[in-house]
Amino acid sequence: MGDLLQPTHLLIIAIVLLVLFGGKKLPELGKGLGEGLKGFREGLKGTTEPTPPASSTQQNAAPPTPPASTPVDPQIKRM
Repeated sequence: MGDLLQPTHLLIIAIVLLVLFGGKKLPELGKGLGEGLKGFREGLKGTTEPTPPASSTQQNAAPPTPPASTPVDPQIKRM
């Protein structure tokens, strides 16, 4: 029972996946799984690093203005 992932088990799992999803869908599933794991690792790495305290100049600073390339909604009235 200690050898859960023996080569024969992995082969059976691969055959079942091939039958269920087909040959064309497996690379897409693998890519999605890899990207998901990468994002998960980055998320874990980001949560373990302590965030530095905000300085008083950052707290009192004005909110950033949107870039010039941002479209402005003409229906919004400015006061």
